[in-house]
Amino acid sequence: MIFNLIEELGLNGHLTISKVYRDGNEEVVFDDHNIIVSGMGVALAHMFAVSGSDSILDYQIDRFQVGTGGGVVREVSSTFDLSSPLSSLAEYGVNSDVLATSAYQLKNESIVASPAVYGIIPQQYVTRIDSNTVRYTIVLDELACNELQRSGSDAPLNEIGLFVKNIKGNATVAPILVAYRYFNNIYKTNNFSLVFRWSINF
Repeated sequence: MIFNLIEELGLNGHLTISKVYRDGNEEVVFDDHNIIVSGMGVALAHMFAVSGSDSILDYQIDRFQVGTGGGVVREVSSTFDLSSPLSSLAEYGVNSDVLATSAYQLKNESIVASPAVYGIIPQQYVTRIDSNTVRYTIVLDELACNELQRSGSDAPLNEIGLFVKNIKGNATVAPILVAYRYFNNIYKTNNFSLVFRWSINF
């Protein structure tokens, strides 16, 4: 039923990723569709059935995760989480403009036992393009997510996900993944910002 709801509503999306350098030059490094995952259907089903939170704010796409474990194997509708999301506030950049927070996650209708780290999408970075399309702009500035390490080696960013805030309306905030995309390896440094422009057609 969840997948049928997504198909019936015709939900789809597109992601563009750009490197923006200090001199203002912008280089598009990725431009492709994304996957709307089953969590979107779960979120919409809760909202339409009035079976979850009674606050519309809890159904907003207001946070994201980036990670280092992306791969085509996760490009499926049944994806519930990132393969290897950044796991600390420090990795998102202590001195960066990225607002990061800790919260739990809703996965398979259950709240996972350990909290995760999410970047917050500022409201001014959410733009209605037309009557059916909303663009979410995520900026990892020059001080964000730099020189990541995994097992003593440099680690690239190569996956990203969008999350709806808290469909259950519980006191324990538990976002749910609603869109996912892996992309080619990007080794983030302080030489550039990464700008993700993610459009979702509702």
